[in-house]
Amino acid sequence: MDKTVKTFTKNKFQEIRVGVKEFRGNDLIDIRVWTQTQFSEDKVPTSKGVSFNISLFPEFKEAVLKLEETLKENRLL
Repeated sequence: MDKTVKTFTKNKFQEIRVGVKEFRGNDLIDIRVWTQTQFSEDKVPTSKGVSFNISLFPEFKEAVLKLEETLKENRLL
């Protein structure tokens, strides 16, 4: 399965895409920066990002929730 579930703007030329993809028979969560090509509006994936097995999702979710808590405690959100 290759599916983008969320896209958000990083800056004028880049965006971050979060999704699920298959690579060599493994289903992965992929969080990656995509950038605009020089002569087109099309965007291509960069090497800036991370992919990890979907079995790690519970730990990733816990990390994001702890990050949110820390940001709120420090009044950054």
